[in-house]
Amino acid sequence: MAGHGTDEHPHGADRLCEAGDRVYSRAVRRGRVPRRDAEPVPCLLELALLHPDPDDMDFLVPTAPQEVMTRLLRGVYDEVSASQRRVGTAVAAVEWYAGLGRQLSPPAEGAAIRVLDGLSRIQAAMDEATQACTTEVLTVQPGGIRREDELTEGLHRALALRGRGVRMRDLYNHVARHGQGLLTYLELMGDAVEARTLDEVIDRLILFDRTVAFIPANADRTMALELRHPALISYLVTVFERLWRQAIPLSAPIPDTGIEGISHREQSIAALLAEGHQDAVIAERLGISVRTCRAHIARLSETLGAASRTQLGVRIAQAGLDVPPPSRVRIPDQESPTVR
Repeated sequence: MAGHGTDEHPHGADRLCEAGDRVYSRAVRRGRVPRRDAEPVPCLLELALLHPDPDDMDFLVPTAPQEVMTRLLRGVYDEVSASQRRVGTAVAAVEWYAGLGRQLSPPAEGAAIRVLDGLSRIQAAMDEATQACTTEVLTVQPGGIRREDELTEGLHRALALRGRGVRMRDLYNHVARHGQGLLTYLELMGDAVEARTLDEVIDRLILFDRTVAFIPANADRTMALELRHPALISYLVTVFERLWRQAIPLSAPIPDTGIEGISHREQSIAALLAEGHQDAVIAERLGISVRTCRAHIARLSETLGAASRTQLGVRIAQAGLDVPPPSRVRIPDQESPTVR
């Protein structure tokens, strides 16, 4: 029967056939179904969605939907983990082949994609791109308040670009506004740099003259990709420009939510909670610490009168906080003033 069922029902518990859906739903509603009802759908037994009733073998009882959901999510997690391992293996293989290629001849000038392994190689490539840049630099800088060492790391490049009249546009998380280091950096750079902020930005991106881009290739940023393929560059420029249009100039205040007792950041957290994200994920996406994130969640619960996380989710939806807050403000057609 198992082979017959597999041939006629080539699916998993995540996509039941129509007949299986009907029988399983009936079993959940009634608590059990006669064994004969399940004969046309052997897939339900093969997938362990139905099993014999120990009190009456002529009936089948359903596996609880919650248990089925847990099983499906565990399978998805295993698949994602396996994919991540395959990506890691592929990156290692790329580096190995790249190493062999370097032994034969130097990398081709202007290669479409180049893997940079190690901070020294990344810095050297960035310095080279800086020296060749003549018009514009676009950057996305994720994370929270910028540390002094992060800001001074590329200061020599920024000053060299300013000296040649290159314009720079930088995107940050809203929380970066609270760092004195960023304000000092912008003061030093003057009107050569324009900065805007968003609730969330993409991972780090640096674009020189819309011809070469650098993005991280691993979590700790000890590897990077140097991209020169025109299609990739065009795509990244489009992503940047769309984020830029949504962002708020650093010189402008973050708009009020219009909801008493709820800050802009708390509305952003509420929207991410409504999407089902955990505290650590929310904190990373907004560039804040987990402790700060949880403090905001506690204030949200108090403001909305929620006694539990489940109740908080309901209150968030009732208050209309389950969508991200509007980030855009009206920006004149001319250049927005830069923080000095």
